[in-house]
Amino acid sequence: MGEFSLTHLLVLAIILLVFFGPSRLPQLGKSIGKAFRGFKSGLSEIDAEAKDVVTPAPEQLKKPDETKTFHQAEKDSKKTE
Repeated sequence: MGEFSLTHLLVLAIILLVFFGPSRLPQLGKSIGKAFRGFKSGLSEIDAEAKDVVTPAPEQLKKPDETKTFHQAEKDSKKTE
């Protein structure tokens, strides 16, 4: 049921001809093609941006005991004042 056969494609072509007519089918094909190209270029831009993101190495990450909470940092800043 998930596969398209030649019969499915012919029925689909006949339905498209009835609804849109032979003069509008080339325009419809062009607009669908532009939509697919735009979608594909958008995906490639997202992939390029994702590759540019630098993730720190595990040894560069702070250990949990080195990180301060907001309240600890606030107390330290009050002590230095």
